[in-house]
Amino acid sequence: MITLTNLQARQFLLLKHGLIGEYRFIGKEGAFDFVKQSGCIQFDPVDVCGKNAELVLQSRVKNFTKRTLEELLYKDRLLLDYPDKNLSIIPSEEWPYFTRFKEAARRNVSRYPEMRALLDTVYQKVLKDGAVCSDDLGLKGDFYWQSAIHWSAGHNLSRSVLEQLYSTGDLIIHHKNGSRKYYDAAEKYFPSDLLHAPEPLPDDFEFLKWRILRRIGAVGMLWDRPSDAWLNIWNLTAGERSRAFTALLAEGKLLELTVEGIKSPLYCRCEDISIINTVLQNPELKPRCEFIAPLDNFLWDRKLVKTIFGFYYSWEIYTPPEKRKYGHYVLPIIYGSRFIGRIEAVCDRKNKCLAVNRFWPEDGVKMTKALTNTVNARLARFAKFNEMSNYDQLSVS
Repeated sequence: MITLTNLQARQFLLLKHGLIGEYRFIGKEGAFDFVKQSGCIQFDPVDVCGKNAELVLQSRVKNFTKRTLEELLYKDRLLLDYPDKNLSIIPSEEWPYFTRFKEAARRNVSRYPEMRALLDTVYQKVLKDGAVCSDDLGLKGDFYWQSAIHWSAGHNLSRSVLEQLYSTGDLIIHHKNGSRKYYDAAEKYFPSDLLHAPEPLPDDFEFLKWRILRRIGAVGMLWDRPSDAWLNIWNLTAGERSRAFTALLAEGKLLELTVEGIKSPLYCRCEDISIINTVLQNPELKPRCEFIAPLDNFLWDRKLVKTIFGFYYSWEIYTPPEKRKYGHYVLPIIYGSRFIGRIEAVCDRKNKCLAVNRFWPEDGVKMTKALTNTVNARLARFAKFNEMSNYDQLSVS
């Protein structure tokens, strides 16, 4: 068992995510490497100052642009839109591991005979005509449909048929135009050996262990407790979760950690021992100011973040305005080894300006001239990332 101070636990998580010190992830290769390290990043279509997946990458990847992610997804096809932790972006090479998802989707369609009768017709149309959106199908009629593999449901027949073929892996998302998805046949873009690869983990418990280990890697460290980090891992009872932790420890795939002030043990992947060894040397790490996405991997276990960093974040986008403590789309700000505040930045696309509706420093954070200038420098880069020509600056208090 390895013992870490609170500062060392913070440093480990920040180094793992590439949020402190010199940039570990650079350019398109760095963006791909981070997604591969994490297993998945969450997709959300809301675009106030960048979509969630873009925000995750801009905080870690030097020279990242929105086009970088678009190219990885829809030109290079190294990444793939597919449900994992809710709607997500995953490395394409991992698609065979989601065979259970595709099979569940195929079984699910038996509940919808009206849809089942249309699937082959629609698939053949897509094969012939290329990428389509729901408006292109022109199917009439509404009926309730619910996906077997994520929280998608709808009443539009055209959209439901496309979503079903996407869930079974017959279609992929070819590209997006805003929030509208265009689908095409997977066989046009991926080799047969990837599309028809056998299930890598035929045993259900091995699959469960793989998903748990992957989520631990996505966050950096986790505990054997209920957590939003486990969302959409099927049949994950407390007993099965503990059994998986025990097995992964016995197999030498997990390291057990003790962090000062925390009673429960924490666990990280054994492959991260080099990062552990780095923080045990108590290094001087160059601070960076970064804006963190609302659904960032770093925040998946908000109780853990509160315990280690003393910072609690709640995404208030669905909270009624009168009940919000902060704002509609607020980003946490990290500087060095701590959270220093929250910011509500909104792209005024008509005037090409990044507007700062409000900034909230954390308790105990003094916004000195130097720190204010640091946040403003980050705002300048954030405006450039959002293709805004101007931005609001914070004033020194």
